Amino acid sequence: IASDGQVVVKFGNILAKHCRDQRCSTELLRAAEHTQSVSSQLGIVARVKAVTGESKASSELLVSNVQNLLRAVQHVLRAAEAACVKGLGQPSADPEEEEVAAFCQQWRKNLTQHRAKEALNSDRDELGLRKTRGAKAEPTLMSLMQEQPPRSRNIPKHPNPRKGHTVMDRHL
Repeated sequence: IASDGQVVVKFGNILAKHCRDQRCSTELLRAAEHTQSVSSQLGIVARVKAVTGESKASSELLVSNVQNLLRAVQHVLRAAEAACVKGLGQPSADPEEEEVAAFCQQWRKNLTQHRAKEALNSDRDELGLRKTRGAKAEPTLMSLMQEQPPRSRNIPKHPNPRKGHTVMDRHL
């Protein structure tokens, strides 16, 4: 789980680098930095727990750190969505950056299609407010990640994102 956090950090840093909006880029960098810290902390706690064995306190600490990492990853993904909506610059020739850009373009396309369908099939009440019952939620980056099948051919038994694996090779 901690190494997956590092993958999300790399994803966030790539997007921040190409985000056209300075505020979104700054927020994305902050979220990625926080995720980096929480992910590193989780890795340390997991290694210590593996050496020291079972105890209720260490298990609770481990679960707490995992929950913190999940919240941090959600923050990165929300900031990434904002960056994608504001607009991204052209990625460099780096295949990893191209892959991240393609992933974000697919999400933005899904979001645009969803919003167009919502505009055509307007479920508004008498005050002009959108009805919440039956309304389909807008697509998120997290939902797009969950829809894609894992690329098991690119994932070794003990993945390490620092050894040449791309950001999008692994999914949460």
